[in-house]
Amino acid sequence: MSQTLPTPRFDTFPRYEELTQLLFAYAQARPNLVSVRSIGKSHEGRDIWIAVLTNTATGADLDKPAFWADGNIHAAELTACTTCLYYLHDLLSRYGADAQVTQLLDTRVVYLVPRLNPDGAELALAERPRHIRSSTRRYPYDEEPVDGLCIEDVDGDGRILTMRVPDPHGGYKKHDGDPRLMVPREPGEFGGEYYRLMPEGFIRNHDGLTIQVNRDPEGLDLNRNFPADWRQEFQQTGAGPYPTSEPEVRAMVDFITGHPNIGAAISFHTYSGVILRPCGTRSDDDMTPEDLWSYKRFSQLGEKATGYPAISIWHDFKYHPKETVSGTQDWVYEHLGALFWVVELWSPNREAGIEGYKWIDWFRDHPVEDDLKLLAWSDQQCDGQAHVDWRPFLHPQLGAVEIGGWDKMNYWRNPPPQLREREAARFPAWMNQIALSLPRLELLRTEVRALGPDSWRVRLAVANSGYLSAAVTARAREREVVRGVMFEILLPPDPEVSLIGGRPRFEGPHLEGHGPKSSQLNFLPTEHITGDRAVAEWIVRAPKGTRVSLSAHAARAGTVRTEVTLD
Repeated sequence: MSQTLPTPRFDTFPRYEELTQLLFAYAQARPNLVSVRSIGKSHEGRDIWIAVLTNTATGADLDKPAFWADGNIHAAELTACTTCLYYLHDLLSRYGADAQVTQLLDTRVVYLVPRLNPDGAELALAERPRHIRSSTRRYPYDEEPVDGLCIEDVDGDGRILTMRVPDPHGGYKKHDGDPRLMVPREPGEFGGEYYRLMPEGFIRNHDGLTIQVNRDPEGLDLNRNFPADWRQEFQQTGAGPYPTSEPEVRAMVDFITGHPNIGAAISFHTYSGVILRPCGTRSDDDMTPEDLWSYKRFSQLGEKATGYPAISIWHDFKYHPKETVSGTQDWVYEHLGALFWVVELWSPNREAGIEGYKWIDWFRDHPVEDDLKLLAWSDQQCDGQAHVDWRPFLHPQLGAVEIGGWDKMNYWRNPPPQLREREAARFPAWMNQIALSLPRLELLRTEVRALGPDSWRVRLAVANSGYLSAAVTARAREREVVRGVMFEILLPPDPEVSLIGGRPRFEGPHLEGHGPKSSQLNFLPTEHITGDRAVAEWIVRAPKGTRVSLSAHAARAGTVRTEVTLD
């Protein structure tokens, strides 16, 4: 008997124990639709939970095409976890009432990992938080810094802000129109009141003159630890000592490679308010055209459903014009040939009415008018908390300073509480559309024809009812990570029964999907009108009335099984 679904709060971020209890409460309320498993343990020994969503009455998850979504691989990007939880709740709430969701969970499976990095999230949610990039494992060196500024919450208010210190050689000054706002000193400018700005933190072995900001001793970036285009630390900060060296990444890689039914995936991050598509390491001109067209088609659907622009990582989202960015998206698409997107949730710029900004470039340089818009947004929409008023503080090493400025954790890396559910609610419709476009193997018909008193021709016809091909991408076929439809016949262990024509198991063709390859006005003739269908045939010697089992399997399109009686 079904129980009432949990009612999660999407305006707060759950700690690990609360998240665990919530996931198991969903499984208890809808055991026919969701189960919770551990895909591995984190560096500190926490289970990394996955929610498996499918109607178990219509088959096991491995027999169905699958969609993967994960969040919170980066410690402080907590809205990514919220978005996965929102999707979980939305699917379970709508099943049985919404035809699309019901069709999805009856015919496909969704694998959801709300928090891939539980250790880092716990640190970000601590009473005195620290906002590291990813894992809490010390890297590349297991030692404390001997000097320099260590970023942390020095005044105990639960936030990590900015310290400003008066200094005639400082590079910042108060804005003339609003002294709360610190703006860069102009080239050649002298004679004013200037400040040095530095992250909130304590300084070890301060000499009274020089300050360097220490890198976090936990210097890993789990998103740089995936196998595709892995590069050493001097080329990719946080990459780890070798690909999949980190247990969180290894757990994800092991699960996905052990579940070849996964044909599409999304990884949620924060922030920028964009949908990022591959490739991260090469241009569109170097991609397989058919895959690029598919990516653009589904990305446009994402733009329409979410309001987020969809852009190329290589062309539009580099941290530096001379660098490439690799990670989950490269491994899932480049190595496995599954569709993959990274979603950077949340754009404070857009909330403040800033339009036409260039994603990464904006952080390097932008007009002061943008800062004023953001300050007005803080005042009017965030009760003045996105930009915290400066207040005096007696720093143990620096003396009299002021602490304030932008609260990057709660208003930049993540939306303010009242907007978190709204951001998460943008995505279920698009994810449903992707999942329902995955290939799906269906039984068309079986045929049994007598060829003699004890010989029979047996035929099994199947079709791919999905929009996408059974391989999902051309890349998957290029990399030979998928096979065509595998047909198999199982005969009863009877000496009077034998296979006299055909092989007991063989590979059939790769099945196309029903997605059109071109418009109706294409001047080239269409090939393979029934490229979505395949037929297997065997000749069996057996007494009349014998039952034989038939099956067809395509890794990303699922499995069909049936029995026929020879009569």
